[in-house]
Amino acid sequence: MTKLNTQITILFVVLAFACAFVPAFSVEESEAKSLWDTCVVKITPKCALDIIAVVFGNATISDSCCHELVQEGKVCHDTLIKYIADRPTLIAQETQYLKKRDDLWNHCVSISTTA
Repeated sequence: MTKLNTQITILFVVLAFACAFVPAFSVEESEAKSLWDTCVVKITPKCALDIIAVVFGNATISDSCCHELVQEGKVCHDTLIKYIADRPTLIAQETQYLKKRDDLWNHCVSISTTA
């Protein structure tokens, strides 16, 4: 039960973090919301936090989270990271974050194809 409560707490943290960092995007708002809703359910809250920590920090990612990321799909990964990177407080380093996003994707694809 404690593990379930922890997972639910993490999910709420991820969703709160995501809602706080969702700026306007270059696609229509309804299309972006639909993509967001579709993508969020494809990955565990722990892996979502790990991915954010890799792209916006200096963390590492587990092979299992890499597999989840690849299953999530490149469009979801790119869109979700772009949402966060477009925040006014982060936009100055957006190029760096998008490079880290792409590097993470390539790393995870290479792990997924060798497993």
